[in-house]
Amino acid sequence: MDEVFIAVKDLTYIYNRDNAGGYRALSGIDLEVKAGEFLVIAGPNGSGKSTLARLFNAMLKPSGGRVIVAGMDTMIPENVWEIRRRVGMVFQNPDNQIVSSLVEEDAAFGAENLGLPAEEVQKRVAETLRLTGLSQYASHAPHLLSGGQKQKLAIAGVLVMRPSCLVLDEPTSMLDPAGRDELMETLIRLNRTMKVTVVLVTHFMEEAVLADRVVVLSDGRIAISGPPAMVFAEVELLAGIGLKLPAALEIAHGLRKRGFPLPQEILTIYDLLAYFKNKALED
Repeated sequence: MDEVFIAVKDLTYIYNRDNAGGYRALSGIDLEVKAGEFLVIAGPNGSGKSTLARLFNAMLKPSGGRVIVAGMDTMIPENVWEIRRRVGMVFQNPDNQIVSSLVEEDAAFGAENLGLPAEEVQKRVAETLRLTGLSQYASHAPHLLSGGQKQKLAIAGVLVMRPSCLVLDEPTSMLDPAGRDELMETLIRLNRTMKVTVVLVTHFMEEAVLADRVVVLSDGRIAISGPPAMVFAEVELLAGIGLKLPAALEIAHGLRKRGFPLPQEILTIYDLLAYFKNKALED
């Protein structure tokens, strides 16, 4: 995971930059996304995380600085098509990405637009529906799917084009807890089995604990970046930004304040239960 797939250098983005009322969404961002990494970009509303996501695949162009994707500068028009082929975007509302009346037809749409032979399209659709857990719904109408299944269909429609990277902008914000869990399991499976680089934008800190690395934005700047255990150890910093710890980490932090020497590696409720089970066995 040492190869840099996306390099962001001194990035600034200003909305309506030509007007007196221009809004600076990002300032001085330096960031590298490694190939095969599962990266979470977290932060409160207005922190700039969705803007950053759109800069990753040239939907937006930098006001200052550079975004380099697989060696290609997003500011060069000739690079844009290939960048967008390599970096697939999935948005908050899956209904905005569904274009067909059958699941298998919707999943095929992107591959067909690449001009691939019908046999190759069918092969890719079957594979991506299997990977996203939608094979049994291939002949269903998309509007009959649950919210989580629709979001997985949006992912399948991108995956069929074989991108190197998936960038997902708040994909779980419209889902219930069960749908969020199901979608996160799918993303982890894609990252680990297909080695797809995943960049997940979220304000749900429970999702961040599953990442290889977490980048927290605040007021358009990087406030902290590192492995989840390191980031979540900065309780006061996160609270000052307006981010609440996941429940298990809140409990662990409270116990540490009461003198329990819990390791920082405890990130989930399962980690917490395993720790106390082991302590009971030791005693």
